[in-house]
Amino acid sequence: MSRNPTSTYRASSKLRLFGRSMKLSYECLFSHDNVNGKRLAAIVIGDGLRQMYRAMTRKTCFGRIGRIVFRNSVVHNTANVVAINDPFIDLEYMVYMLKYDSTHGVFNGDISTKDGKLIVNGKSIAVFAEKDPSNIPWGSSGAHYVVESTGVFTTIDKASAHIKGGAKKVVISAPSADAPMYVCGVNLDAYDPKAQVVSNASCTTNCLAPLAKVIHDKFGIVEGLMTTVHATTATQKTVDGPSAKDWRGGRAAAANIIPSSTGAAKAVGKVIPSLNGKLTGMAFRVPTTNVSVVDLTARLEKGASYDEIKAEIKRASENELKGILGYTEDAVVSQDFIGNSHSSIFDAAAGISLNNNFVKLVSWYDNEWGYSNRCLDLLVFMAQKDSA
Repeated sequence: MSRNPTSTYRASSKLRLFGRSMKLSYECLFSHDNVNGKRLAAIVIGDGLRQMYRAMTRKTCFGRIGRIVFRNSVVHNTANVVAINDPFIDLEYMVYMLKYDSTHGVFNGDISTKDGKLIVNGKSIAVFAEKDPSNIPWGSSGAHYVVESTGVFTTIDKASAHIKGGAKKVVISAPSADAPMYVCGVNLDAYDPKAQVVSNASCTTNCLAPLAKVIHDKFGIVEGLMTTVHATTATQKTVDGPSAKDWRGGRAAAANIIPSSTGAAKAVGKVIPSLNGKLTGMAFRVPTTNVSVVDLTARLEKGASYDEIKAEIKRASENELKGILGYTEDAVVSQDFIGNSHSSIFDAAAGISLNNNFVKLVSWYDNEWGYSNRCLDLLVFMAQKDSA
């Protein structure tokens, strides 16, 4: 792949903070490559913006998903990051946040600054701190593909701000109420190149959907319930605080197991239409920093022993879902999956079967690293299809 760096993006919204109306803009990573002769571009926008209403000191656009997509783009060399825009942190702090990570460790590469730019492994990356999205020249900069990961612009209308700036396509790194959702390994064959804004769904949907697809295709799922035991995320509180829409969600993250809602299971019905209305679920937020696990309890149409189910999942993990669905029979725990790039890793030793038609299946996922890999995979897939 040839590298041909260009420029950056931004978007804005209004909110009231401490009684004052403020216009906020969110931007971060932009990258592009050459795939089948067509330039591939992506912006990664930090997910930390949702915290801005809580405290003025928590202002970062270069958030968890933004930084980890950046790291993965370097590790896998699938996208060339050429610019970062963050109006709320300076360049030196950006270097620090990228270099050191409490979960994923020290960045494996050289990071420095020169003339107001970020230098990563000898490559110069432009850094911007713009607040007005109209100041970013997407069209003239040659940006084609955007990864939108603020967690704010999750509808077609809001994410289309990127299109207005000159980008061609937007990948939302979150579930969307109206944008078509795609899960790698599950429904990419349904991708419509005419769509300008798409969703990569959630990390939990990316874990559940490949597993559900394997089971449903082979044995048929009559109905099922999913529980995700989910690591703490930036949306939670360090100590008890106000959370008007979710009272339990306002309790201290490090001190509690917190029941929560999730649309991840229902979203599977959007990427696997034959499962629409057959799955629902909930979440427990637990005091760990990373790696989550899905528990899928399902009633099967076609009876099968647990050994037969394991064999089918293992087969799929070594063939059509290789790299997406993993398989292990080891006595593993959550820390063993930090940095795992699979969307879902089936734990054969953890599942149980009541009878041939009622089974509980367990699958792990690094909700940061694995999901960020899929953001890049989807973006590359789109670029290849769009240029075909």
